[in-house]
Amino acid sequence: MATLMENDVFMAYTTYATIVIVKMLLMAPMTGYYRMTRGAFSNEEDVALKPVEERKKLLRTHPDVERVRRCHQNDLENIVPFVMVGLLYALTGPELSTALLHFRVFAGSRIFHTISYVGALPQPSRGLSWIAGLLVTFSMAYRVLRIALLL
Repeated sequence: MATLMENDVFMAYTTYATIVIVKMLLMAPMTGYYRMTRGAFSNEEDVALKPVEERKKLLRTHPDVERVRRCHQNDLENIVPFVMVGLLYALTGPELSTALLHFRVFAGSRIFHTISYVGALPQPSRGLSWIAGLLVTFSMAYRVLRIALLL
Protein backbone atom coordinates (compact mmCIF):
# COMPACT_ATOMS: atom_id res chain seq x y z
CA MET A 1 0.00 0.00 0.00
CA ALA A 2 2.86 2.38 0.76
CA THR A 3 4.20 1.96 -2.77
CA LEU A 4 0.82 2.82 -4.24
CA MET A 5 0.72 6.02 -2.21
CA GLU A 6 4.01 7.03 -3.85
CA ASN A 7 2.64 6.38 -7.34
CA ASP A 8 1.57 9.68 -8.95
CA VAL A 9 -0.97 8.02 -11.26
CA PHE A 10 -2.60 6.20 -8.35
CA MET A 11 -2.72 9.40 -6.31
CA ALA A 12 -4.29 11.25 -9.26
CA TYR A 13 -6.83 8.43 -9.57
CA THR A 14 -7.73 8.62 -5.88
CA THR A 15 -8.12 12.40 -6.12
CA TYR A 16 -10.44 12.38 -9.12
CA ALA A 17 -12.34 9.27 -8.01
CA THR A 18 -13.01 10.99 -4.69
CA ILE A 19 -14.16 14.17 -6.45
CA VAL A 20 -16.74 12.35 -8.57
CA ILE A 21 -17.87 10.14 -5.68
CA VAL A 22 -18.44 13.21 -3.48
CA LYS A 23 -20.28 14.87 -6.37
CA MET A 24 -22.50 11.80 -6.63
CA LEU A 25 -23.07 11.71 -2.86
CA LEU A 26 -24.19 15.35 -2.93
CA MET A 27 -27.05 14.40 -5.25
CA ALA A 28 -28.95 12.78 -2.34
CA PRO A 29 -29.14 15.96 -0.23
CA MET A 30 -29.95 17.87 -3.42
CA THR A 31 -32.90 15.54 -3.99
CA GLY A 32 -34.02 16.14 -0.41
CA TYR A 33 -33.72 19.89 -0.89
CA TYR A 34 -35.82 19.76 -4.04
CA ARG A 35 -38.41 17.56 -2.31
CA MET A 36 -38.71 20.03 0.58
CA THR A 37 -38.79 23.20 -1.51
CA ARG A 38 -41.17 21.75 -4.13
CA GLY A 39 -43.38 19.99 -1.58
CA ALA A 40 -43.21 16.67 -3.41
CA PHE A 41 -42.76 13.55 -1.31
CA SER A 42 -42.93 9.90 -2.32
CA ASN A 43 -43.51 8.14 1.00
CA GLU A 44 -46.44 8.47 3.39
CA GLU A 45 -44.18 8.54 6.43
CA ASP A 46 -42.52 11.67 5.01
CA VAL A 47 -45.79 13.59 5.42
CA ALA A 48 -47.24 11.74 8.44
CA LEU A 49 -47.13 14.82 10.67
CA LYS A 50 -49.10 16.96 8.21
CA PRO A 51 -52.90 17.30 8.31
CA VAL A 52 -54.74 14.59 6.35
CA GLU A 53 -55.94 16.93 3.57
CA GLU A 54 -52.42 18.31 3.06
CA ARG A 55 -50.87 14.83 2.87
CA LYS A 56 -52.63 14.02 -0.38
CA LYS A 57 -51.28 17.18 -1.99
CA LEU A 58 -47.72 16.46 -0.85
CA LEU A 59 -47.63 12.82 -2.01
CA ARG A 60 -46.83 13.56 -5.61
CA THR A 61 -44.06 13.80 -8.12
CA HIS A 62 -42.55 17.06 -9.29
CA PRO A 63 -40.56 17.54 -12.51
CA ASP A 64 -37.65 19.23 -10.70
CA VAL A 65 -37.36 16.42 -8.15
CA GLU A 66 -37.52 13.80 -10.90
CA ARG A 67 -34.83 15.65 -12.88
CA VAL A 68 -32.43 15.53 -9.89
CA ARG A 69 -33.27 11.86 -9.28
CA ARG A 70 -32.56 10.97 -12.92
CA CYS A 71 -29.27 12.86 -12.75
CA HIS A 72 -28.34 10.90 -9.61
CA GLN A 73 -29.28 7.64 -11.34
CA ASN A 74 -27.09 8.59 -14.29
CA ASP A 75 -24.21 9.23 -11.88
CA LEU A 76 -24.63 5.73 -10.45
CA GLU A 77 -24.57 4.26 -13.95
CA ASN A 78 -21.39 6.12 -14.94
CA ILE A 79 -19.32 6.93 -11.86
CA VAL A 80 -19.32 3.42 -10.40
CA PRO A 81 -17.86 1.91 -13.63
CA PHE A 82 -15.33 4.77 -13.82
CA VAL A 83 -14.14 4.07 -10.28
CA MET A 84 -13.74 0.35 -10.94
CA VAL A 85 -12.16 0.62 -14.39
CA GLY A 86 -10.09 3.63 -13.29
CA LEU A 87 -8.50 1.60 -10.50
CA LEU A 88 -7.52 -1.17 -12.90
CA TYR A 89 -6.32 1.45 -15.38
CA ALA A 90 -4.14 3.15 -12.74
CA LEU A 91 -2.57 -0.21 -11.94
CA THR A 92 -1.50 -0.73 -15.60
CA GLY A 93 1.13 1.99 -15.26
CA PRO A 94 -0.03 4.62 -17.77
CA GLU A 95 1.87 7.86 -18.32
CA LEU A 96 0.89 10.46 -15.72
CA SER A 97 -0.09 13.03 -18.36
CA THR A 98 -2.37 10.54 -20.14
CA ALA A 99 -3.92 9.38 -16.88
CA LEU A 100 -4.52 12.97 -15.75
CA LEU A 101 -6.21 13.71 -19.07
CA HIS A 102 -8.54 10.73 -18.60
CA PHE A 103 -9.34 11.57 -14.99
CA ARG A 104 -9.83 15.30 -15.56
CA VAL A 105 -12.01 14.88 -18.63
CA PHE A 106 -14.20 12.39 -16.78
CA ALA A 107 -14.55 14.56 -13.65
CA GLY A 108 -15.23 17.67 -15.71
CA SER A 109 -17.76 15.88 -17.88
CA ARG A 110 -19.69 14.58 -14.85
CA ILE A 111 -19.72 18.00 -13.16
CA PHE A 112 -20.91 19.65 -16.37
CA HIS A 113 -23.45 16.83 -16.87
CA THR A 114 -24.98 17.64 -13.49
CA ILE A 115 -25.07 21.36 -14.22
CA SER A 116 -26.68 20.79 -17.60
CA TYR A 117 -29.14 18.19 -16.27
CA VAL A 118 -30.31 20.00 -13.15
CA GLY A 119 -30.18 23.38 -14.88
CA ALA A 120 -32.12 22.00 -17.87
CA LEU A 121 -29.60 23.39 -20.36
CA PRO A 122 -30.52 22.74 -23.98
CA GLN A 123 -29.25 19.62 -25.68
CA PRO A 124 -26.71 18.56 -26.82
CA SER A 125 -24.90 19.90 -23.73
CA ARG A 126 -25.98 17.05 -21.45
CA GLY A 127 -25.56 14.41 -24.14
CA LEU A 128 -22.06 15.56 -25.07
CA SER A 129 -20.93 15.61 -21.46
CA TRP A 130 -22.31 12.10 -20.95
CA ILE A 131 -20.56 10.83 -24.11
CA ALA A 132 -17.25 12.40 -23.06
CA GLY A 133 -17.31 10.58 -19.72
CA LEU A 134 -18.36 7.30 -21.32
CA LEU A 135 -15.57 7.51 -23.90
CA VAL A 136 -13.02 8.09 -21.14
CA THR A 137 -14.19 4.96 -19.31
CA PHE A 138 -14.07 2.92 -22.54
CA SER A 139 -10.59 4.28 -23.30
CA MET A 140 -9.32 3.19 -19.90
CA ALA A 141 -11.04 -0.19 -20.26
CA TYR A 142 -9.35 -0.67 -23.64
CA ARG A 143 -5.92 -0.10 -22.08
CA VAL A 144 -6.67 -2.49 -19.22
CA LEU A 145 -7.76 -5.19 -21.65
CA ARG A 146 -4.81 -4.55 -23.96
CA ILE A 147 -2.30 -4.78 -21.12
CA ALA A 148 -3.87 -7.51 -18.99
CA LEU A 149 -5.87 -9.69 -21.39
CA LEU A 150 -5.14 -13.31 -20.64
CA LEU A 151 -7.52 -15.65 -22.42
